[in-house]
Amino acid sequence: MSEFLDFLKNKFAYVAIGEFKPGKFAEAKELFTQAVATYHEGFQGAYLLQEPASDRGIAIIFWESIENMEANQNEIVQEIFKHMNPLFVHAPNTSFYEVVSEIPSTEG
Repeated sequence: MSEFLDFLKNKFAYVAIGEFKPGKFAEAKELFTQAVATYHEGFQGAYLLQEPASDRGIAIIFWESIENMEANQNEIVQEIFKHMNPLFVHAPNTSFYEVVSEIPSTEG
């Protein structure tokens, strides 16, 4: 029965929408990759999206639970974000979402 209940658990997504100073997206991408590389327990994957021909983007990080996300906020991640914050035009808009539907591709 616990396997069935585990199947019903939804993951969570941390979403940040922001704009970097001109020409800073590549540097921010590298810092994002460094931060994500430190994530472990409960980490379910991440995407960094860039609007074409701009420095605007969306970061989406999937977690098994909000508690897992909070547990992964270590000193290394905080130091990386200290370097990333000055790259933004202004602070990004951030939110948490519960993933209520996930439709995988049927393509091989």
